[in-house]
Formats: sequence, structure tokens, C-alpha cells
Amino acid sequence: MSKEEDEAGKSSGVGGGPPPHNGAFQGVANHPPPSQPPPPPPAVEFPQPVPPPAVAQSSAPHPPPAYVYGTAPGYAVAEGTHVTVRQQRLPCFGLGCGWSLFIIGFFLGAIPWYAGALILFCGQVDPREKPGYMACTIAAVVSIVAVVLGATSPRW
Repeated sequence: MSKEEDEAGKSSGVGGGPPPHNGAFQGVANHPPPSQPPPPPPAVEFPQPVPPPAVAQSSAPHPPPAYVYGTAPGYAVAEGTHVTVRQQRLPCFGLGCGWSLFIIGFFLGAIPWYAGALILFCGQVDPREKPGYMACTIAAVVSIVAVVLGATSPRW
């Protein structure tokens, strides 16, 4: 080999000597290993128990609560007495009109379901009766879909 070919081979990395280190080819047999050791695995421990705050600070005074219930102006508060508020009983044997219409709708061809949906959308409803009226509305929509699909399906 001539001197020019030897220098051309070294500059291209084909001749003798290690290839230039640029971070690529990390697993090749003729490449030196990386100079830094791998990082140690993270330490994993079980959490250590902590004493309750009352034991740790038994002599310290208790801090005031972060929230305080205020009273509305103009209303008397009866502290220490148990006040119960009785609500009126629901109509239709305690079920409410909504659930009664829902149950009757199975026997009267879905007409009560439409009435329940109309009451829900157009009337003022007790919040305790809303689930029954919602059930009527859902049943009315399902019955309409069933009738439409049944009327438009081909006869067998």
C-alpha cells in the first residue's frame, strides 16, 4: 500500500485502529464499552408508621376548625334539639304518580308512559317523583323506536 492509500483508509475508518467514537454502534464487538457505570436501582422501602397527631402533640392546644357553619340572618337556630322535617306522603299508595304510570303502561299499551313524559316536560314535579317520570320518558322513547322498527321491517 502506498502512503496516500494508508491515510485514506485511516480517515474513512476502514484500515487499522478503532473507529471514531460518536455515540452510535454501542453493541459492536470492536467498540469499547461505555466509560460510565449504569445508575444504581432506586431504593424501595416499606413506608414507616407514623404516630397519630394526637399522640405526637398531646400538650399542644387544638387548632380552630378550618370551617365554621354560619347562620342565616333572620332565622333562629335551636341548638341541642333534634328537629325533624316531615314530608308529605307520595300519592298512589306511596309510589308516586311517575312509578304508577310506568307500571300501568305495561298493561295499557304505553299510553301512560306518554302521559308521564308530558307531565315531566310540561309540569312542575316533586323531586322525589322525577325518577318515575324519567322511567316513563325512557319507556315511551323505546316503545316509539320499537313501533317504528316493527312497522318498517319486511314481513317474513
